[in-house]
Amino acid sequence: MNTNQKLRTFDLIREAVLPEFRDRVAEYLCLYEEALHDDTAHSDDLRTMANQLRGYLRGLNTTRVLGMADWEELDRRIAESWL
Repeated sequence: MNTNQKLRTFDLIREAVLPEFRDRVAEYLCLYEEALHDDTAHSDDLRTMANQLRGYLRGLNTTRVLGMADWEELDRRIAESWL
């Protein structure tokens, strides 16, 4: 996946989150986004962070902040981009 597609993944996450939770989720997403777009990061660190993001999204899905179809697509995109 190219850089634009990777950036778009975070936009899709923000859009998929229910509106009343977007501000709270945005705080966490910024941290993941910075870490995963760090050009100096080691590949093991990127994989670890990508897996943590997948777990975070899984939690959002479990608490119904993120829909199942959205979660499956986002999980696939993260796996293709960073794993």
